[in-house]
Order: sequence, then C-alpha cells, then structure tokens
Amino acid sequence: MTGRGSLLLQALFLVVAIAASAQQPETAGGAGGSAPADDPVANPGRPTVATPATLTPVGYFQFETGILGAWQSPELSSQVSLNEVVKFSVSNWIELLAATEPFEHSVAEGQTTNGFGGVALGVQGIVHRGKGAQPTVAVAYFGVVYDGGLPNLDVGGFRNSVALLASADVKGFHYDTNYFFNEVTDGAVRRAQFGQTLSVSHPIGKNFVISGEIWHFTQPFLHSSAVGNLWALSYNVRKTLVLDCGFNRGLTSTSTQWIAVAGFTYLLPHKVRLR
Repeated sequence: MTGRGSLLLQALFLVVAIAASAQQPETAGGAGGSAPADDPVANPGRPTVATPATLTPVGYFQFETGILGAWQSPELSSQVSLNEVVKFSVSNWIELLAATEPFEHSVAEGQTTNGFGGVALGVQGIVHRGKGAQPTVAVAYFGVVYDGGLPNLDVGGFRNSVALLASADVKGFHYDTNYFFNEVTDGAVRRAQFGQTLSVSHPIGKNFVISGEIWHFTQPFLHSSAVGNLWALSYNVRKTLVLDCGFNRGLTSTSTQWIAVAGFTYLLPHKVRLR
C-alpha cells in the first residue's frame, strides 16, 4: 500500500465514522469522558502507553499527533517516527480509532531505512461507566490493516490486539490501567503477547499535569520481557488543545533504553451534524 493508499483508507474510516454518528441521537455528555455538546473537552490518550477507558466527546474528531525518538533497542540502534491517532465517538458507549505512522526513520546494524510505518483500525466500548473512585471499564480492539514492514521497538509489532482498560479518580489522583492480549508475528510464526501498564497523574497548578507510568510486555520471540518507566508533563492550552512531552527509561536488557516523546492532542471544536 502506498502513502496515498493509506490516506484513502483513513479517509474511508472517517466517512464511516461520520455516517455512524448521523444515526445517533444527540445526548448531553456525563461521566465517561463525553462533555456537553456546547463545551467539548479533549481526552488525551498520549503520551503514556496506557489509554483512558473513558471516551472522547460524542460527535467530535480528536487528533493525537506526536514524534518519538528511541535509542538502543533490541532490533535497532535508533529510531525517529511520527505518529497519529484519530478518535471519533459515535455514542456515549462506542469510539472508533485509526492509528498510523506517516514516517519512520530507523538505523539498525549500520543500515538506514525510511518509510511508512503502517495503519491500524480499532474500536473501544465502555462496559461499565464509573464515577469518582469507581472505575470506568472498557474493552478495545485494534487490527493492523497495513504493515510497513519496518523495524520495531522492544514491544514489537502486533497484528491483532485486545485490551481491557480501567480509569478512575482517587483522592486527587487519576489513574489509567490497561491489560493487553496481542498477537505478534515473525514471518509466518505467530505468538501470544501479554502486557500491563499503570499510569498515575496529578494536576500541578491550573494548566499542568504530571504523569508517571510503569509498563511491562512479554517478548515471546526473545523469551524475555520489556519493562519501562515513563514520566510525562502535559500543558492544557485550552479545553480542546493539550501539549505534552516525556521520556521513558527501559529497565531490562531487552528494553529500549531511552525514548523521548513530544506532541499534542487537539479536539476539533466542530461537532459533526448530518441531517
């Protein structure tokens, strides 16, 4: 698939999302991340590994855009990549997702590769809506529709992924925890991969949020595990725009030793309305 083909695929996904939203009655948002139609608020899923169980405001497109730099990983010495995630909630219970790497630059064994990273499509649904310390619980699925075939970091590249997600607020702290069940491949060989992550965040002043995270993924082809500790800082420019940056330190010999990330989350402040 060419870069133009991948863009067409993402455009098709967005058209499907718009068509689906047209079938949903308009409701005011409440718990679970959906804000009232006249006051939408971004619900960032980056730069942490963990994704919130809560959804984005219904009928609004959210764009999560970033750059990642990594050094000293099992398959490569360095990598720089751009990443984009588009989210669109068709109701208070269902969210559609598209993830892509528009560009990836990797150096492995002295060889440089540049290319398009791939495209994955997914869906996330709430199975229990919590409030306060009572967690909101959701289930998500992601499937790769195009694999760019470029080198992967320590976690590897999944073909199919199912995740159980939970989010809640406890005594001024917010947490997101995810449990992953992935199918990873190496040529024609398939293996099961399991992962867990816990991210805890706390506001600093009016506009800043600091996050700390510990995560773990099995590495079935290396017979080992990747473990990392991530710290991130976010700045709320306004309700629909959040800037972020952070770094991750690998904690095992088969983990990527250093990762730096930066980017932003932007909620397009125009609700999709089709009559």
